[in-house]
Amino acid sequence: MQRHKLSNEYLECEQRWVYWLLITAAGWFGAYTFILRGGVFCNAQTANVVLFAIALGQQRWLDALYLLIPIGAYFLGAFVSELLGKTVKRFRLLRWDTILIGIEILAVIALGFLPKEAPDQICQITLNFICSMQFNTFRQVKGIPAATTFVTNHIRQVGSHLAKYLRHRDKDSQERLLIHGTLILFFALGAVLGAIGCTLFGYYSIWGSAAVLLVIFIRLAIADRSYEKELLSRVPHGH
Repeated sequence: MQRHKLSNEYLECEQRWVYWLLITAAGWFGAYTFILRGGVFCNAQTANVVLFAIALGQQRWLDALYLLIPIGAYFLGAFVSELLGKTVKRFRLLRWDTILIGIEILAVIALGFLPKEAPDQICQITLNFICSMQFNTFRQVKGIPAATTFVTNHIRQVGSHLAKYLRHRDKDSQERLLIHGTLILFFALGAVLGAIGCTLFGYYSIWGSAAVLLVIFIRLAIADRSYEKELLSRVPHGH
């Protein structure tokens, strides 16, 4: 078992199961913020950039300034993850990928304790930040570029590679079709579970996503301290 893991071209943090669970948690985040925390999605920033540009065009300066907060949080998440990812590697204890999941778990637990009366922006900006760090850290699943916080590109990839597979019947298109397709399904699953959780448990329901992330953290920590201990300096594909 150990020899097999060490000879593998891809690290544990690049395996399919990691991306399936990460995007499940992201779908949960989306359902949670949309249903209970302001009716918005915090997984990406395209809509906020459009709203920012509209506000500028309509000379609504305060609205434009306000929209810079979530955009800035997303920017800062990418910056911090890139900076810490290189720094943490020197200590050779755990991979940055593993530590990031631990940070996400702590953030999600804290958000579950926020009272109903707390400003929704606290939850929104926190998730902006951690989703950006996750998006910047987990870049490729077994060598294939893949996002873990939203599905727009996955939908495009499914359409593209389905056409290629039907035309050529090649294994590469089939592999990419399956990877992108399953990521869409797991994102949807996370959103379904998040919606059910919001109905049953209200503001505490975000802790369900922490349980999903905990599975990732435990397995990655085991890999870092055992069969991938000698590979802590290896950089995942896409970095």
